[in-house]
Amino acid sequence: MAEIKDSVKVHGMWASPWVRRVTIALKIKGIPYEYFEEDLKNKSQKLLQYNPAKKLVPVLVHDGRPIAESLIILEYIDEIWKNSPNLFPNLPYQRAIVRFWAGFIDLQIFEKLRDVVKARNDQDEEKIIKEIQENVKKLEANVKELYSGITHTNGETMQILDILMVTLLPIINGVEEAMSVKFINPENFPLAFSWMKSGEGVPAVQDTVPNHEKLVSFLRKLRQHIRNL
Repeated sequence: MAEIKDSVKVHGMWASPWVRRVTIALKIKGIPYEYFEEDLKNKSQKLLQYNPAKKLVPVLVHDGRPIAESLIILEYIDEIWKNSPNLFPNLPYQRAIVRFWAGFIDLQIFEKLRDVVKARNDQDEEKIIKEIQENVKKLEANVKELYSGITHTNGETMQILDILMVTLLPIINGVEEAMSVKFINPENFPLAFSWMKSGEGVPAVQDTVPNHEKLVSFLRKLRQHIRNL
């Protein structure tokens, strides 16, 4: 096996929940890293070099070798740094279930939250909001089984679904305030919201939370820019 060195760099952007996933995982694993903030309106040559296909963050650079896409990065971290805690369960069936729900949460909730901010008109916005509500409803129906049977949060012992869930709440709050619309009510999804709040008090999570007012301002400007196109 090749020697594992300590050169770990993360190219990210402060408002990105996808970047937060990576930094939380590194902190939980106790892996030192250098962080490079990217201006996505003026992307660095390094970012363009490391992720030429999508030119997006996050990018993890390990000993000069770049890995893109947050879910892929999380799996890479868990495979390379095998120290506890493990981000993925050991049993193949449980790993498959986790991969499925990680993909669902990523595509059907996180990306839909991005899409609703970028909706060009009220009709598109309303359609995406309904999709988000239906997707959170599907997640809510499975939280009990997933949280108790496969994953868990106990101090800083977190797995991949925990990381995704605890990074979801700040972006939900930011999007709703930026749009002045409350469309994911905690009373309707108590189990999901309890899971989202499970990282409260965990330093690895709290240290990465974006400033709420700054995030709302950023999302409002992005929304207005899209609407003005």
